[in-house]
Amino acid sequence: MRTTYLSLLVAFTAVTIAGNAQVKPVIKAGIIQSTWKGEARQSFDQLVDKANGYITTRNRTAFYVGAGIELPMGDVVSIEPSLIYTQRGYGIKGNLTINDMKIDALDARATAQMHYIDLPVLLKVKPAAGLQLFAGPQVSYLVKNNLRADVAVLGFSLINSDMDITDQFNRWDVGVTGGVGYEFANGLGLMASYERGFQRLDKNQNFKAFNEGYKAGLTFKF
Repeated sequence: MRTTYLSLLVAFTAVTIAGNAQVKPVIKAGIIQSTWKGEARQSFDQLVDKANGYITTRNRTAFYVGAGIELPMGDVVSIEPSLIYTQRGYGIKGNLTINDMKIDALDARATAQMHYIDLPVLLKVKPAAGLQLFAGPQVSYLVKNNLRADVAVLGFSLINSDMDITDQFNRWDVGVTGGVGYEFANGLGLMASYERGFQRLDKNQNFKAFNEGYKAGLTFKF
């Protein structure tokens, strides 16, 4: 189903480009505040064993960068497919024992550092000069996922280690994204958006945990 969905997006984009001579390249970059929604804590429990103690969850602040093409469908409406590299993830902090690493400490952090390639296809509407509203489907592919372990005692860093956990997660995610932007006359723009995945992160489908994130960034249309 995910392959069919991706094929439909690619075919739709190709047909739209072929029938539109006013293609406008767009580059975009910014920051993302990502988390896992649903049974996120239960999913993370598969990766780390919590000792008795104070545990807090942590969103991951990272970045995204990519490029797309704007295909005007008139003066107000346009279609914008893009290809974007996006970092996502989620973490916990407290008394932890990291599986397979034999780490046990009073001040430890474990963070899933996820690297995705996204293909969003946005419908953009311009209700006023410069103002843009956009929304559309998004297909994402997980390139790599590391479990980052940071251990410190009395403020001194003792261990910084990575473990590849990519195989424990679904490679594909299908979701939606949408937001608002403002474009200046010189092509520079500002944007803020929300995104949500609908594919379970856990490869074994044991827990209902999903990607969620908020983006803020810059765009430039040539």
